[in-house]
Amino acid sequence: MLRVKRLYTFMLQTFLPLFLMTFLICLFIVLMQFLWKYIDDMVGKGLTFGVIGELFLYASLTMVPLALPLAILLASLMTFGNLGEHFELTALKASGVSLLKTMRPLIITMVLIAIGAFFFQNDVLPLAQTKMWTLLYSMRQKSPELEIPEGAFYDQIPNYNLFVEKKDSETGMLYSMMIYDVSKGFENARIILADSGKMSVTEDKTHLFLRLWDGEQFENLREQSAGGRSKNVPYRREMFTVKEILVPFDANFNRMDESVMGNQYIGKNMQELLHTVDSVRYKIDSVGTNYSSQIRKQLVQEGKAAPTTVEAIILDSVFAGSSPSNAKTILNQALAKAKRQKQEYEFKSFTMEDDRKVIRIHQIELMKKFTLSFACIVFFFIGAPLGAIIRKGGLGTPIVISVLLFIVYYIFDNSGYKLARDGRWPIWAGMWLSSMVLLPLGIFFTYKAVNDSAVFNSDAYKLFFKRLTGKLEREIQLKEFPMSEVLPLEARSLINAFNNSIESVMAQYENANPARRIWLKIMTIGGIESLEREMGHVLNYLSDTRDNRVIYYLNQYPFLINYKKGLLSKLKETNNKLLALFEEGDNMNK
Repeated sequence: MLRVKRLYTFMLQTFLPLFLMTFLICLFIVLMQFLWKYIDDMVGKGLTFGVIGELFLYASLTMVPLALPLAILLASLMTFGNLGEHFELTALKASGVSLLKTMRPLIITMVLIAIGAFFFQNDVLPLAQTKMWTLLYSMRQKSPELEIPEGAFYDQIPNYNLFVEKKDSETGMLYSMMIYDVSKGFENARIILADSGKMSVTEDKTHLFLRLWDGEQFENLREQSAGGRSKNVPYRREMFTVKEILVPFDANFNRMDESVMGNQYIGKNMQELLHTVDSVRYKIDSVGTNYSSQIRKQLVQEGKAAPTTVEAIILDSVFAGSSPSNAKTILNQALAKAKRQKQEYEFKSFTMEDDRKVIRIHQIELMKKFTLSFACIVFFFIGAPLGAIIRKGGLGTPIVISVLLFIVYYIFDNSGYKLARDGRWPIWAGMWLSSMVLLPLGIFFTYKAVNDSAVFNSDAYKLFFKRLTGKLEREIQLKEFPMSEVLPLEARSLINAFNNSIESVMAQYENANPARRIWLKIMTIGGIESLEREMGHVLNYLSDTRDNRVIYYLNQYPFLINYKKGLLSKLKETNNKLLALFEEGDNMNK
């Protein structure tokens, strides 16, 4: 019988509720972004709550690829941050359980989530995107709900502009109305003025019914004036007590056919995308073969052997014996033919470029099926070790770090997508750019967390760079109780040997050619390593001295030795000063 360890159960019980909570929060945030982006297409259309709820359902499924990596990053940060803050990770390490073993059940969970994300991208997402965009375009095409403002022209009725000075919201009466009807064209416009009126929608919601009282109508009749060519345009003016008008206005919500969106790249699974790519490639190859055969055929007809044949033409010999007008005619005909051929080839190239763009878009959508799964795993290996390092739970610090990392991911992901879409980068490079940027970060954090290294210790980084640049000063101090006595003879022997090694390395560098010098600067090995070992022996022996002057010169030694200009000479000069001190002390003892 398969038994799950208590540690694994504990980790799953800690992580899964946090993951569910953060996923819902992230999904809500990106859904609100979608709402603010497309709110103008939904407001004022008289849509039912069922239609809006259906759109939000499909939109939430479409936003899963954006919310899932962020939720994994935030949940893993919070989980291991809480464990580190309450010293539970410390207790696990003290009992012999490594960090990777602690992460094992969650790693398996991430693999399962990544597999599920792939099938979601391949099977569920195309269907959700098809329904969402179909519904959204249907909403855009729906006529707005009639909400006539006061004191302003209302232009949401097709081919009509309506002005109302005042309206009664209780009775629905409209006062001091002005209607511009341009349904027959601007030259046959009709203007209606009415003291009052009332508007309603027919039962089938396909027309507006206007009943107007006490007004007049002015109408141009240009189409009846001698075929519309006469300068004198007849018109008609009508006074009325009651007038009824029927205006075409479709207030129904009509759904588009989903097959239109289903044939787009967003509505295709992996197999359909591959089939489209192969079909368009075959089309491009066929068209290219056809174009090349046409060019060869044309060249053969013109008496040329191959497209690479270039013949020099002397214009004077061509136009010899021709009149200037005839020569001008020939040149104009040649120029017109060249322009036609240029336009024809440009049109063919634009057509083929459109097909190549279709291939790139389908390949990008195909690559997205895999990038989401890989991003989930990468974000986990960033969040879990980082949480173990910072040891901060709750929502404060993890949210700040998650948002910053996700912004970096989104910028690189969006930039790579645009570069791949425009054909500037290969498809694989553009779509995997964000994951490849964050993968080294995940490896680095995992390595540091497993080895309990200090990642956010600023003093450690300052010390490293100071050592690297040679700006760090030694802090050797005089010992109250030295372990051994420093003998001047042995000290001079060590320093002289150190000087000889320095002179040997300096001679090797000075006698080298420029290429060899560059190599020695980059690869500071061999003689430099032996110099650092000798310097360590000198420091260990002389640090037991009782002379403050020796301690002063020892603190002038660099932390790292390199071929930096003047460093070896300065080191040799410091050694000579130490030799002088020990010779002085030896003479005083004598």
